[in-house]
Amino acid sequence: MTLNRNDCLARDTADPLAPLRDQFALPEGVIYLDGNSLGAQPKAAAQRAREVILGEWGTGLIRSWNDADWFTLPRRLGDALAPWIGAGAGEVVVTDTTSINLFKVLAAALHAQRQVSPQRKIIVSERSNFPTDLYIAQGLAHLLDDGYALRLIDTPEDLPGALGDDVAIVMLTHVNYRSGAMYDMTARTEEIHASGALAIWDLCHSAGAVPVDLNGANADYAVGCTYKYLNGGPGSPAFVWVNKRHQDTFRQPLSGWWGHRTPFAMQPEYTPDNGIGRYLCGTQPMVSLSLVQCGLDIFAQTTMDALRAKSLALTDLFIELVESRCAAFPLTLVTPRDHAVRGSQVSFEHPEGFAVIQALIARGIIGDYREPHIMRFGFTPLYTSFADVWDSVEALRDVLATKGWDKPEFHRRGAVT
Repeated sequence: MTLNRNDCLARDTADPLAPLRDQFALPEGVIYLDGNSLGAQPKAAAQRAREVILGEWGTGLIRSWNDADWFTLPRRLGDALAPWIGAGAGEVVVTDTTSINLFKVLAAALHAQRQVSPQRKIIVSERSNFPTDLYIAQGLAHLLDDGYALRLIDTPEDLPGALGDDVAIVMLTHVNYRSGAMYDMTARTEEIHASGALAIWDLCHSAGAVPVDLNGANADYAVGCTYKYLNGGPGSPAFVWVNKRHQDTFRQPLSGWWGHRTPFAMQPEYTPDNGIGRYLCGTQPMVSLSLVQCGLDIFAQTTMDALRAKSLALTDLFIELVESRCAAFPLTLVTPRDHAVRGSQVSFEHPEGFAVIQALIARGIIGDYREPHIMRFGFTPLYTSFADVWDSVEALRDVLATKGWDKPEFHRRGAVT
């Protein structure tokens, strides 16, 4: 059956998630397909920022650490986020950045392995992993020295051959940032454990986008950000999850006062808090931290099953329309077709991918670009419509057909690509 825009509008009319779109401040004339990099702004965020800045900070001043309960916010947000990643109460805190949290859990896992298997000094990851993960692992290995090193695999199929009795940790991103390919977390964690290693999962492109069950998968540690599908705001604090079996054995390399068992006792010696609290470090950024709740409040109005069903429907439609309506152009699908291994984005490769994306952005269709030649389109079920998919593909077809991308301004690169 040949689809048209009216078919997409009909799907939007029947979509039970469609009303949630009204809770986002989406600019007029813009189709936003970059929620996999930065989520759209919940309308409630501006008012919440005013409350924190003018009321809690401006009027409450330092009293708000108690009166507005600022001090417990990292834990409260962690408990609110936990069900969306298959975690329980007291297993997650929202704090710091993904990179800092990854440093913490890598250090924790290496320390744990050193107690039982001191010969295990290798961290295994993918060459295509998000670079900050690799950089943090390289930096920690350099800091520790003494034979610690990062070993990279080129494909998921290479993982079994990389697992030996020298491997301490396998550090994987659940959904690949370039391709949108998704791991079977349970199967891979079981494989990692069978080799004697520990499993760390990066959920930056998973949390709020695809079903995640950390406890069901028996994972060891996980980190992720809140500014993508969770819509926490630019640079909003990240989160860290630790399986309860590891929490109280953790040695904090960043032993700041917020991770102390009694921080306001002001003792000269560090005593780690019980449980997930020891993963905190320094004083928290209350303005940005407070806005994370606005995104989580919208999630509370739906279910992960509903979000996943719409995500797959949106990405299926996008792939179908691009392949049928843009068949004359050199586009290569990078994202898996199989639902079981697809995240909530679709990536196509084009020789002039950067310029094509810039031309689309100029038309109000915001996707993004990643080297080499990858055009990424993120689909956030909370606010992406089926009509958005149709209109985006039509714009892409026109840009390609007219070579609308071949203008000097679309080849110039800014500091952020």
